[in-house]
Amino acid sequence: MSQIPVGISTCLLGREVRHDGGHKHSRFCTQVLSRYFDFRSICPELEAGLGVPRPAIHLREHTDGLHLVEVKGGEDHTGAMQSFIDDILPSLRNLRGYILMAKSPSCGMERIKVHNPEGNVTRRDGRGMFAEALIRHYPLMPVEEEGRLNDDQLRENFIERVFAYDDWLQNVAGEKLAPQALIEFHTRHKFQLLAHSERIYRQLGPLLGDLKAEPLEDIAERYITLFMEAMTRRVTRGSHVNAMQHLMGYLRDSMGEEDRKVLMEQIEAYHRGEVPLIVPMTLLRMAQRREPIDYLDTQHYLAPYPDDLGLRNRI
Repeated sequence: MSQIPVGISTCLLGREVRHDGGHKHSRFCTQVLSRYFDFRSICPELEAGLGVPRPAIHLREHTDGLHLVEVKGGEDHTGAMQSFIDDILPSLRNLRGYILMAKSPSCGMERIKVHNPEGNVTRRDGRGMFAEALIRHYPLMPVEEEGRLNDDQLRENFIERVFAYDDWLQNVAGEKLAPQALIEFHTRHKFQLLAHSERIYRQLGPLLGDLKAEPLEDIAERYITLFMEAMTRRVTRGSHVNAMQHLMGYLRDSMGEEDRKVLMEQIEAYHRGEVPLIVPMTLLRMAQRREPIDYLDTQHYLAPYPDDLGLRNRI
């Protein structure tokens, strides 16, 4: 399997590019995710010409918007950063996701301090200048902060979204867009959608009911916007149980009574929080392998990413 192109803040790869000459090496990124992700590293502050080491900078709110300003001395680097952003953004369209460095006035995704022109903190709900432009320009792209990847559910959700978005870009978007490609994508991801958002799942089926009602490009844009919105939502245990029970319905005739009983016991144990998701999912996959159902062979919900990432062992 070819690696998936994903952007990342350069300091997370262990490179000494931070303002103090240090790094924020993420071993999860370099030792685990790098097996499947082809990282494109970017340090906006370095590549905007601020150098290493460099004075610390922060965000200041002026009447014309946010500025990127040195904490001491007040030199304004907004123009240099904006020029870099304008140059780099078009080259990122091939990325399937992005991992940002938290708390950075350039890369922070949330909870960034914003100061007034005098340098005093006025709010803590800002977003780094590069991160803001990235998310605004590529609203469908999965984006996450490295620190939030320590949360088991957020980590699993981000990686699931990256693999789904990669499927869309590889097999549906652009010149490959065709009615059959769109329908097959929806078919592959039906149970994932059901788990993430039953409401959006029920919206997307009718949307594909008449692909000649309007230009296919318009339908596809609405579809993937809703699809990625659904995928950002955390899956509750109850939603996973609902999806697994739907899957079990396809396997019911091919399973013996004892196997069905054991599977239901483990689904219920998962619902109570006694076992991780991998336990009932493994039983479902084993049942599918013994008596394959063609429709279930296509379902990414059974294996939305490589097993050796171990993500379902922890949720």
